[in-house]
Amino acid sequence: MTQVEDSIPSVFHFAEGEVLLVDKPLEWTSFDVVGKLRNTMKPEKIKVGHAGTLDPLASGLLIICTGKFTKRIDSFQAEDKEYTGIINLSGATPSYDLETAIDQPSDYSAITDEAIQATTQQFVGDLEQFPPAHSAIKINGERVYEKARRGEEVELKPRRIRISGFIIEKIALPEVHFRITCSKGTYIRSIAHDFGKALGIGAHLSALRRTKSGNFDVNNAWNLQDLIEKIKLQKTSNQA
Repeated sequence: MTQVEDSIPSVFHFAEGEVLLVDKPLEWTSFDVVGKLRNTMKPEKIKVGHAGTLDPLASGLLIICTGKFTKRIDSFQAEDKEYTGIINLSGATPSYDLETAIDQPSDYSAITDEAIQATTQQFVGDLEQFPPAHSAIKINGERVYEKARRGEEVELKPRRIRISGFIIEKIALPEVHFRITCSKGTYIRSIAHDFGKALGIGAHLSALRRTKSGNFDVNNAWNLQDLIEKIKLQKTSNQA
């Protein structure tokens, strides 16, 4: 639990501006977290926003800005991110993660640890990456995942990204556990999908957790329910 200065405030000053680090629970959207905190802060009318979306199937560090600190969101979003996760080599999915079922099963029996370690080197440096069709990118005002869910063809342009670190922490096939440091706008789901292609098989992302963003660390983040209770306690104290 931290502010910008990595200190724990005894009293929040939301209108003046706070930076709240939240450990986003699985299956919550980033918007869900913002909405829950905004509603907890009521009846005050306070600006609340987040600095970098996490998919519902991802957990970990979500930076929440309030009040005047919402002006810092763009600068926080621009920082490099660190993630841990699992690439599953049992097959590819249309969404590149577990949102959809495997539609291209893989035989990974011939894949060696050496091949996996060597393949990581293809994903370090400046790269061109195609975002997943199941993403929140807008085309003509509509999220592309809506088109993908209707079975429509989605044509996305590649984006320039940078991977500054890609470490394999454990191999227990079909699972490959990794830690990655990357630039803003990197889709880890696409990394997982492309990693499988580089090995000559299908793959998908089966787990993801954001551990760092710039100088912020998930180890200093609030449990969401604990933060909600602290906000409620402060409101009760202020009303007494």
